[in-house]
Amino acid sequence: MTALLDATDSQMATLADLVTSLQIAEATLSSMMAARDGLLAIAARLAIDIAKQGDHPDRGDHSIRTIAAEIATVQHVSDRTIERRMAAAGMLVDLFPTVWEAQGQGRIGAAHSRVIVDAGSHIESPAAREAYAAIMLPLAEAESPNRLRALARRVAERFAATTVTERHRKARAQRRVWVTDGEDGMAALHAHAPAALIHGMFDRLSQMAHALREETLRAKREAKRDGREFDADDRTVDEIRVDLLTDLVLSGAPSGHDTEDGLFSEITARIEVTVPVTTLMEDDDSDRADGADGGSDAGYAGDAPGDPPSTDEAHMSPPAELDGVIPIDTDTARKLAGIATGWDRVLTHPISGRVLAVDRYRPSKHLRRHLRARDQRCRFPGCGIAARKCDLDHNHAASADGATCETNLASFCRRHHVLKHNSPWHVEQKPGGVIEWTSPTGRTYRDTPPAPNTVTFTESDAVRAPF
Repeated sequence: MTALLDATDSQMATLADLVTSLQIAEATLSSMMAARDGLLAIAARLAIDIAKQGDHPDRGDHSIRTIAAEIATVQHVSDRTIERRMAAAGMLVDLFPTVWEAQGQGRIGAAHSRVIVDAGSHIESPAAREAYAAIMLPLAEAESPNRLRALARRVAERFAATTVTERHRKARAQRRVWVTDGEDGMAALHAHAPAALIHGMFDRLSQMAHALREETLRAKREAKRDGREFDADDRTVDEIRVDLLTDLVLSGAPSGHDTEDGLFSEITARIEVTVPVTTLMEDDDSDRADGADGGSDAGYAGDAPGDPPSTDEAHMSPPAELDGVIPIDTDTARKLAGIATGWDRVLTHPISGRVLAVDRYRPSKHLRRHLRARDQRCRFPGCGIAARKCDLDHNHAASADGATCETNLASFCRRHHVLKHNSPWHVEQKPGGVIEWTSPTGRTYRDTPPAPNTVTFTESDAVRAPF
């Protein structure tokens, strides 16, 4: 039965009022948190001013600790917590004042501000930070913090003083494994390592866990059909994933889980990397020199309005991206390109960056590949589940003569696929892959396909381009 089908007009009116009230309450909370950040930033400045007066060699460290302790005691929290808040507030207020102002006006939330500041923390030039914030604020007003994170990382790379490849080479020296103890005899194992390796490890564990789960369910069905007793493995996929990891680390192989025919040996890790061809072709050592000379007129993926940064502030080609979310170093992207058995070629418009087609030297499942490249993630507003983990769904049902084509298909994660079919939420696909959702209270939300990780050119560049 469709959700909310039995709701009365009065109940729907109450729901509409609740949604509006919560929207106002959230904006008020964001404003209050911005005000708190302003006060904490003033406290941090006060500590530095006091230290300067005494010419303290610690550069204000003890002054900050003293003031943090004073604030912490009145708030009944740890002084270390207040120190962290003061540092974060200083970053927001001093380095990204327009972002702080937008939060104070209730236009964006505190979580949006954190995402913008975190992604832009390595931008050194004040002018570049201002330009970066100008691009991000309209996006923050329209997207969830989860989705905004991927966009912020991509845009920040355009203004960073160093490339992600250079930073990755240094960051690799920080890779480590550590343990944190929990309650009830449990603990957590953490690994900080290159993103491509971590995502590949998790994907292989997931494939194994799902394969084992499906094998168990198949055996259970056969036993029931044959009238045999069967001791079914009732572990969840999460539980199996942990047990597999334990097997692999302690014994070197999933010896306690593999099937008789060695199913797991056939499972390899999968990750999806998007890399502009110009990024693969460029010489890392010459990137910065070319930029300094203003050698290229290339622009960037059209993921936000505004002019591209000048060549002395920006990188000539965007970095590779993992699952359309995490920038990865060019070294890793090139190594993966060298060992890949096949690549999806995503053809994009040279000016707008819109996906035009997706093909492969050995064509297969063309439409699925095209939609995965276009959508990149679930098309419900605010959802960031990767498209490869989503269902492809007909907006106009195939049972009602809906066409199986790109203008009638979109990627929805299982949660929002079910919501679409079992609630009063209405979905309509507009030109350009735009998905328009109408809520039970009549509000309309538009979800636009994210800009692909590609290189674009201005109109004048396209005219002058020699190719």
